[in-house]
Amino acid sequence: MSVQYYEGVGRRKEATARVRIMSGTGKFTVNQKSIEDYFSRIGDVEAILKPFQATQQERSTFDVTVVVKGGGVTGQTDAVQLGLARALAKMNADFVHELRKYGLLTRDPRVKERKKPGLKRARKAPTYTKR
Repeated sequence: MSVQYYEGVGRRKEATARVRIMSGTGKFTVNQKSIEDYFSRIGDVEAILKPFQATQQERSTFDVTVVVKGGGVTGQTDAVQLGLARALAKMNADFVHELRKYGLLTRDPRVKERKKPGLKRARKAPTYTKR
């Protein structure tokens, strides 16, 4: 017997999150930890759960399993949020309009700019000395 689930992949900066949604009891695990244990900042948890609020879905009716790799805390938070939104959109096509309205299905393309030769960082030049 296989469990029916919907999967969404989210990426942000160097972070990648695979999110699986299935009907259940409200269990939300990120890398085998509860969401509150993995993301200790309350604002991060609220940001991740935005797709549920946008679609007026109760978190307690779903089990969510997330595997997230790479990046930092903010990148992982945004990657999980995008993956969750994509999984909800797969689950019910009617949610796409609401998720788009809140900008939750848009991949943020900003990544770190590469270092250029002759510069200290991407844009910082060495100190100019006239003499």
